[in-house]
Amino acid sequence: MEAKKKEILKQAREKMDLTMMIQQQFQALNPISFSLCLFFFFILLLKIFKRKKPNFPPSPPRLPIIGNLHQLGALPHQSMAALSNKYGPLMLLKLGQKHALVVSSPKMAREVMKTHDIKFSNRPQTTAAYELLYQCQDIGFAQYGEYWRQARKVCALELFSAKRVDSFPYVRDEEVGGLMDRIRKACVGGEAVNLSQLFLQTSNNIVSRCVLGGKFEGENSRFGDTTKKFLLLLTAFCVADFFPCLWWIDTIRGFNKELKDCFKTLDTIFSKVVEEHKAKIRDGVLTDESKKDFVDIMLQLQQDDMVDYPFSPDNLKAILLDMFVAGSDTTAAALEWTMTELMRNPAAMKKAQTEVRTIIGKKSKIEAEDIQKMEYMHCVIKESLRLHPPAPLLVPRETAADVEIDGYHIPSKTKVLVNAWKIQRDPKYWHSPDEFIPERFMENDLVDYNGQHYEFIPFGSGRRKCLGLSFGVASLEHALANLLHWFDWKLPRGYELSVEEQSGLTVCKKIPLFLNPIPYI
Repeated sequence: MEAKKKEILKQAREKMDLTMMIQQQFQALNPISFSLCLFFFFILLLKIFKRKKPNFPPSPPRLPIIGNLHQLGALPHQSMAALSNKYGPLMLLKLGQKHALVVSSPKMAREVMKTHDIKFSNRPQTTAAYELLYQCQDIGFAQYGEYWRQARKVCALELFSAKRVDSFPYVRDEEVGGLMDRIRKACVGGEAVNLSQLFLQTSNNIVSRCVLGGKFEGENSRFGDTTKKFLLLLTAFCVADFFPCLWWIDTIRGFNKELKDCFKTLDTIFSKVVEEHKAKIRDGVLTDESKKDFVDIMLQLQQDDMVDYPFSPDNLKAILLDMFVAGSDTTAAALEWTMTELMRNPAAMKKAQTEVRTIIGKKSKIEAEDIQKMEYMHCVIKESLRLHPPAPLLVPRETAADVEIDGYHIPSKTKVLVNAWKIQRDPKYWHSPDEFIPERFMENDLVDYNGQHYEFIPFGSGRRKCLGLSFGVASLEHALANLLHWFDWKLPRGYELSVEEQSGLTVCKKIPLFLNPIPYI
């Protein structure tokens, strides 16, 4: 028994001695080793944290909740250009709960629209676009995929091919001729004419006849009023687009009801147009091949089983509405800015008029072959589009997946805004970038509208560039040639020629363009 007690006491003393030894060693090591271990532990944590945190593009300081929304202003393309001067050609903004990447240099535009084009080929589907464009079944706002590829293929081959664009000269001749007649009537009374209004009316007439087969004036003015409402709603501020969790505010303020009412009216009109065309086909009323409108062409393709994709009635109406909206405002705005810049630069106006009048001579009508010879006038149009792209931020894109650009991480579902207005005024690529100098395109006549020169992208580039650019440019050239040939122009007394912009679906002049026409004899 005694031996067992001694053994227990011995073991207890040994444990106490071991514990005291460990405590003594720990106390001796604590001031140095513990501090070093702690230091290296934190270094390791920092490296792990840095490795996991993505390298996002630089961003301006943001406010709580709204982010950078307050910095956009009435003219976002100009506000973003000023911010990009400070934060660089790739800039990440926080717009409410959403992120937006702003691209502001030719080099970065090339990365987005060529190098990584597929990853940037989606569209952010806004509330208004979704409600007004048949759940974005058009071409402009449709998501990148099989439907979009098939719809674009049909439109590129059948509606906007060079052959098809050349098949509408009679429409352009008649509508531009009507514009010239209205201006001549104003000359009799010495009145100033509102060219902004006349350009929009003429552009709408050309597009509606080519797309839908008729003009919508007089008793059909409801269509014109509704399309104006459509354009306003498409670009109006929508709470849900920036704060999805607050979607109910748009319902309370009546915005969603406005969208539904506008859509219902437009859908009724377009359904009637399509049914009228179908009835003509059923009744065997054949349209002259050279005078077929877009509805005729699309329905004929479907009837002959010449499309690979089964387009529904809503698909067809969405595409037609897209064609109408995209083709009217843009052409009118481009024509308005071109005439404005020519009036601000008398030497360029004189040079353009001399060229046009020399080529036309004593002919009573301007032909397409004549317009092809007007090299300086083409340079005037390019220079106007450089300074005043109709859609200065192009149509927004959206990333389909995470992507790395210039060492920066761009997350999936990021809205992408390419600032063509800023890019086309970049002093690294354009001398005297804010001046109207058409001759710069005479020196470099290889720069065109097709999106291969990323310092000049008024119609975008890559898969999502403007599909109807050749159609719009043809109308613009025809109207401008006639305006330059048949009239001289003067500013009304007391009228100041402003270049102040007004933002919308397209950026037009804030103050309409009024000029006094003088017949050229």
